[in-house]
Amino acid sequence: MGKVEEAQEILRALGLPAAQQNEMSALTFLALTNLREDDRWKKAEPVRCRIHDILIFVREAYGQDYAENTRETVRRQVIHQLEQARVVDRNPDNPTLIYQQPENPLYPHQ
Repeated sequence: MGKVEEAQEILRALGLPAAQQNEMSALTFLALTNLREDDRWKKAEPVRCRIHDILIFVREAYGQDYAENTRETVRRQVIHQLEQARVVDRNPDNPTLIYQQPENPLYPHQ
């Protein structure tokens, strides 16, 4: 089983809805934990990043090249649900920032 499938299993175990157990959600989760295919899970670490950073990581680490206009899809269909499940926190240093600001980081919940 590869990292994407393992991440999907984790999302399932965390109780996320089936729609958020897909490849895009798993890749986003992997980006937020800074894990590449050959990394061991114990190497996972929370990484602050923007949606754009997630797309770059996914392309470089997993070869999945999502278009830049996919950012809104990731935001609405992945990040929002990860926030609700308390997997990530939005703007932990400044919760008043809005999503569209380029400095807006996401941070995996610890």
